[in-house]
Amino acid sequence: MCIAVPGKVISIDKNTAVLDFMGVRRDASIELLNKVKIGDYLLVHAGCAIQKIEEEEALEILSLFEEIKDNG
Repeated sequence: MCIAVPGKVISIDKNTAVLDFMGVRRDASIELLNKVKIGDYLLVHAGCAIQKIEEEEALEILSLFEEIKDNG
């Protein structure tokens, strides 16, 4: 099973973005997506951004991850 995690774009340098994942910052390739901008939420799998998603959906997913972490 594969899981893509949503992160918020903090900065962009060419084809790489720094994303915030629940307080953890990581680089991800944005080569597969068009018109990525700071503040976008992206689903990232294995270091590659694979899809843009709306903020509301991203926050809902992150809330579920927090719930799993707290009850795990």
